[in-house]
Amino acid sequence: MLRHEFQPGKLLGGAVLTLVGVLYAGDAGGAWETPWFVAIPLVAGGLCLAGAVAFVTGRVHRRREAGRTATDEPGPDLTF
Repeated sequence: MLRHEFQPGKLLGGAVLTLVGVLYAGDAGGAWETPWFVAIPLVAGGLCLAGAVAFVTGRVHRRREAGRTATDEPGPDLTF
């Protein structure tokens, strides 16, 4: 499997949207009552928070990459 960088903003956004889905699924199943207007602040706030986290993560990633030099890169692994 190819490795990729961890993106906490997308994780947070997905978690918030999953939470809203669970809230309305519970409402549809009769487990509890969820007012229709609950989703608006949850989704808007969650997406704003996810955007802020993604912004900070991007800045940290760029700062780390800028601090690296050519000698910091690991060489090929030649062990067998």
